[in-house]
Amino acid sequence: MRNFKALALGAAVAAVASASDVEVLTKDSFSEFVKGNDLVLAEFYAPWCGHCKALAPEYEEAATTLKEKNIKLAKVDCTEEADLCQSYGVEGYPTLKVFRGPDNVNAYSGARKAPAIVSYMTKQSMPAVSTLTKDTIQDFKTQDKVVLVAYFAADDKTSNTTYTEVAEKLRDSYLFGASNDADLAKDEGVTVPSVVLYKSFDEGKSVFKEAFEGEAIEKFAKTASIPLIGEVGPDTYAGYMAAGIPLAYIFAETPEERTTLSEELKGLAEKHRGAVSFATIDAKAFGAHAGNLNLKTDQFPSFAIQDTVNNKKFPYDQEGKITAELIGKFVADFVAGDVEPSIKSEPIPEKQEGPVQIIVAKNYDDIVLDDAKDVLVEFYAPWCGHCKALAPKYDILAGLYVDAGLDSKVTIAKVDATANDVPDEIQGFPTIKLYKAGDKTNPVTYSGSRSIEDLIKFVKENGTHAAEVTYEEEAEKPIVEPMAEQAEAATESEESAAEEATETAKSEASEASEAAATESHDEL
Repeated sequence: MRNFKALALGAAVAAVASASDVEVLTKDSFSEFVKGNDLVLAEFYAPWCGHCKALAPEYEEAATTLKEKNIKLAKVDCTEEADLCQSYGVEGYPTLKVFRGPDNVNAYSGARKAPAIVSYMTKQSMPAVSTLTKDTIQDFKTQDKVVLVAYFAADDKTSNTTYTEVAEKLRDSYLFGASNDADLAKDEGVTVPSVVLYKSFDEGKSVFKEAFEGEAIEKFAKTASIPLIGEVGPDTYAGYMAAGIPLAYIFAETPEERTTLSEELKGLAEKHRGAVSFATIDAKAFGAHAGNLNLKTDQFPSFAIQDTVNNKKFPYDQEGKITAELIGKFVADFVAGDVEPSIKSEPIPEKQEGPVQIIVAKNYDDIVLDDAKDVLVEFYAPWCGHCKALAPKYDILAGLYVDAGLDSKVTIAKVDATANDVPDEIQGFPTIKLYKAGDKTNPVTYSGSRSIEDLIKFVKENGTHAAEVTYEEEAEKPIVEPMAEQAEAATESEESAAEEATETAKSEASEASEAAATESHDEL
């Protein structure tokens, strides 16, 4: 009897352990599931993918939390459901997509941690602007770390429209509410129209005090939502990058040291708020990121400023002390434009070998910004398995334009983004962008399959010259098809080792870091 009870108890425990709030979908159940639920987050994964394994517990936790809000999380095994995954353009793992029915699909752009998933999907479940009353406003203020509430008169259609446009644009980042209750505005000490940003840190709230214009409100949201001195990590990196404000990093190895330096530099952060954001970063966990800022990776504490818009780096002399006085002068000189950026570059090739033009930081402008040419650039990492697989095809592609006499109109080029500073914020490898002749400020990012034919089509359809070459190749097996586990494990191991050695925050992502199966940086 004891054995029977033990077996029964074991079975019950196993059943509980295996219970999951993540729905497992197949090609037979997927369409019906997304049709039957207003909002679904679907993960397309492969069992052998290390990043998928790391995401799994976070995804489970988020699914359980979101279950209460009737927001469904699902997953699809792409080694079993290759056709389904291919139909949604899955080319790496994990890929996360937000579904509002089978035909309304958007890429998930949040961090891959449970709190971030919950926050992101909560925003997706709500209208762009929630109408608030005295009975609902207090609860709304605590829905997320940062929420914005507008107060304006009921007949003020202009302010209402302006605010709604901002909310639609930034809905993935913040929760937006609005009220036309004059008493609520009075309680907040604001006059209409106005916007108040409520936050769970620093002073608790910030009040918008400029003219009620969309651009100004957007800038206010991005600036006021950043802590006076926050902390750079996987959950916050993307927010700092999206703010469009230079970021000052304070590298230190212990929590105590980071606290001490924060107190030392707090006055500077307040003085330059809106012009430079300050944040500490754990040098033990993310010290490799110092290398991305052209700092030594074994000498801490250290300090550097990154121009996040132009991706320029301004490292502070690591032999100098980090004091309010010395850092204050460095930051003031930076704001005044008196500090030269540090540029990491390989030597300019003495001679370009082969059809693919080699870019380094020192010849970047000469090649990429050649206004007469459409320039296709591959940003790669030497250790990236996907980049290695692309290399022979990329050589063939470049040769086609040379052989056709079109190299005066189209340049096919590549740059090692780990060894050269480039103006672009690269979040995964390989990243391919087309810089059109006559318009170098708005490059088009390539997101299709890495076949020669598709790349040719991309250059023709998006380039100013509409240049076309012909090439026929055998149909490629999609990346989502099952691969030999041993070979894939080797690739994943190689790239994971490289990530640990070179990147941590080369997640200039968010999630600011994934170069293995997902090809996008997922960790700082």
